[in-house]
Amino acid sequence: MAIERSDVCLLLIDALEGVTEQDTKIAGEAHEAGKGIIIVVNKWDAIEKTTGTLENYKKEVYDKLKYLSYAPIIFISAKTGQRVDKLFDLINNVEKQNSMRLSTAILNQVINEAIAIVEPPTDKGKRLKIYYGTQSSTKPPTFVIFVNNKELFHFSYERYLVNQIRKEFGLEGTPVRIIVREKNEKDIYK
Repeated sequence: MAIERSDVCLLLIDALEGVTEQDTKIAGEAHEAGKGIIIVVNKWDAIEKTTGTLENYKKEVYDKLKYLSYAPIIFISAKTGQRVDKLFDLINNVEKQNSMRLSTAILNQVINEAIAIVEPPTDKGKRLKIYYGTQSSTKPPTFVIFVNNKELFHFSYERYLVNQIRKEFGLEGTPVRIIVREKNEKDIYK
């Protein structure tokens, strides 16, 4: 399959049709495969524009592809060549973001700052302790976070940490994965 062989997937959406069920399926496969993703809206020249058209269209796309909120959207026209030249810079940037490697020291600094802003959750008097994090791989950037108790690491706190990492390092166009391990687990990279 082409998705497996690629580094960056371009999800081509017909501006006149909007996001179709097939687009959603392909986008999900690219996301699950950890590929860099750019949402390309073609035939933008055929859309009648008024104030806010672009912003409203973006919102509509992200509403239908909620899990791709990290993917940049570019509006092009293959017919007129409008913004097609900008696509190549965007592809190179997303590929670079998907391959980004962060040092453990810098990653832990961001994690510690995030913890200082929003404390980890508690459950029945037990508080999640995050000991440290390290990057285990790229394509997509994958981080292993060592904690005292995996059960206390809620999805909402994971999303918060991913957002803090994105805020600090960008990581535009790439999924970010977090693997949670208890400090005593041996198989840290599985």
